[in-house]
Amino acid sequence: MKHNFLNIKNNTLRVLFTTLAMGSLVFMAGCDDDDPEKENVPELITKVTLTFTPIGGGTTVEATATDPDGEGVQELTVDGPINLATETRYTMTIELINGLLQPTDDEYFITEEVEEEADEHMFFFAWTNNVFDSPSGNGNVDNRADAVNYNDEDGDGLPLGLSTDWTTASAPVSGTFRVILKHQPDLKSATSTADTGETDVDITFDIDIE
Repeated sequence: MKHNFLNIKNNTLRVLFTTLAMGSLVFMAGCDDDDPEKENVPELITKVTLTFTPIGGGTTVEATATDPDGEGVQELTVDGPINLATETRYTMTIELINGLLQPTDDEYFITEEVEEEADEHMFFFAWTNNVFDSPSGNGNVDNRADAVNYNDEDGDGLPLGLSTDWTTASAPVSGTFRVILKHQPDLKSATSTADTGETDVDITFDIDIE
């Protein structure tokens, strides 16, 4: 009887261990299935700086837009107009910052992230009242094919827009200047538009050419 009891006890332990092992495998598989996939979300940008540097020498002009409450309900707000000289060719560069972090943090300079993910980002521009002689027109927000003088591109040869060239009108004029940054993971193409993907930045400055 004692021998039979030991056999029954050993068989029971085997069944118990087998059941626990199978349960662990099911649990682990369930965890893998439920793990959330990485989402492509808009970058958190609290400050945008446009720097216009005259080609050939002259006074550099900066224009900024800031988000006064970070992750709060308020949007980026321009801090003043853009004032440029007539008949002058400028290179404009764009800096993007997440001011909720420290400058030593990897994600403080969003510019670097946008540059690294150039295949997922594109700047679009619009302006009024012919404030620029080059590019002519009113920008590519309403029509992707309209002219913008991009200086940079992604690995597929598509424009990015962290650096662009602009030649101001020959006579004094005032208008507006709009900058849009789109986040287009797996969407950016030769025909993607300002309506494609998520919007990281959408700001409009007053601009004076004088």
